[in-house]
Amino acid sequence: MHATRIIAIRHGETAWNVDTRLQGQLDIGLNATGRQQARRVALALSREPISAIYASDLMRAWDTARAIADATGGDLQAVTALRERNFGVLQGQTHAEIEANWPTEARHWRQRDPLWTPEGGESLMDLRERITGATSELAARHVGGQIVLVAHGGVMDALYRAATGQEVQAPRTWNLGNAAINRLLWTPDGLTLVGWSDTRHLEDDTILDETST
Repeated sequence: MHATRIIAIRHGETAWNVDTRLQGQLDIGLNATGRQQARRVALALSREPISAIYASDLMRAWDTARAIADATGGDLQAVTALRERNFGVLQGQTHAEIEANWPTEARHWRQRDPLWTPEGGESLMDLRERITGATSELAARHVGGQIVLVAHGGVMDALYRAATGQEVQAPRTWNLGNAAINRLLWTPDGLTLVGWSDTRHLEDDTILDETST
């Protein structure tokens, strides 16, 4: 079978994640928790066979991916097409600020309007096409192997929906945890889900103690 295994990782935590501030394509770095999460996911993947690591060039994803590359020896490449959804004028606002100051936009956002485009941003359909196209292009380079994609919450959501046949406007019932391990399989026919939101490496101090062998 012409297939590529994919490990998809959302970046580690940032201060804006904690503040519920919409990051979009603004370049926000990891906080202390996020840096620890990056080290832990890197250790969890350190014995995986990896053909290549592709990451969004935004700092929070790139630094998470760099930790994985350091632990695995995998080749790391930046891919701008793996960036988070562009939320235009809403970027930098907290959820509460969007509700208070942008009520019309907030309604479209809450309802997951697939064609709504925030001023200066992109729609959910645009995001889905960008992510599925980039993923197919990258996976097709490594048939028979395994690649790592390090990106953002919106990217993980698009991948999950594509792999499970969920419409972009369907309510979300799955997790998009920071530094969780998500596994998919790509073939020329599309994506299928293998495993989702594995966070054991973030919870068990005994398994991934950096001082242990």
